[in-house]
Amino acid sequence: MYMLIVRTTQLSYQINNTYTETKNNEKEINVKISQLSESLISTQSDLNKISATQSNFEKQIVQLKASTSADFSGIIEQDIKGVVTIKTDVAQGTGFIINENGFIVTNAHVLNEAHYANLYTYDNLEYPADLIGYDNTLDIAVLKISGNFQKLVLGNSDDIKVGEKVIAIGNPLGLSFSASEGIVSAVNREGQNGLPYYIQTDVALNPGNSGSPLINKQGEVIGINNFKIGGFESLGFALESDYIKQAINQITIKALNQTIV
Repeated sequence: MYMLIVRTTQLSYQINNTYTETKNNEKEINVKISQLSESLISTQSDLNKISATQSNFEKQIVQLKASTSADFSGIIEQDIKGVVTIKTDVAQGTGFIINENGFIVTNAHVLNEAHYANLYTYDNLEYPADLIGYDNTLDIAVLKISGNFQKLVLGNSDDIKVGEKVIAIGNPLGLSFSASEGIVSAVNREGQNGLPYYIQTDVALNPGNSGSPLINKQGEVIGINNFKIGGFESLGFALESDYIKQAINQITIKALNQTIV
């Protein structure tokens, strides 16, 4: 009987030791799993940072190519995807995407007396457009198409320099997605509305270019091509980007109760 009690006690002790070791091992495993999980999260975060850095680096390469080369090929390749051709039942023009969710800006006069507008992207896809609103004073209209798209970035009007090279990507005489180059001739010119909000350029503008983006060598939109002086060459005018942004947000606040740029 005494031997049975001793063996039972020893067995109980062994079971307790085994249980304790198991619990300790379980804690160690949980700690290692937690550390591994944190390591994986950190690794994913690092990968995301690397991806973002790579994307930014590729954009910088495009901008560097444009600023150091004699042409705008890198910028055109990058920005042309954000330009659209606008065709209505009475006219045609150009617009550009200013928000990934399909918001388009163009000149309001492109839509004058139109009953509908269809937009064509660079990949030749057609989209029916809804009119969000317009500003007749600044000749700005905002349209909306369904989908997700590459947008163009509005630059800072204060950074515009007389003499800097610029391009327009538009739809002159129905020749979709044509690019023309020039320089900024002057800033703060008075427009047809009497407001000194316009960039003067010598970029070639023709019917169909209305609403097209004026783009600098950083790939930013610094103006929207609005009008030219008839009977004269190299006298085009574009509304400065700060006023484009102001007009867009006033339109969308009124129509949608939100800003989009």
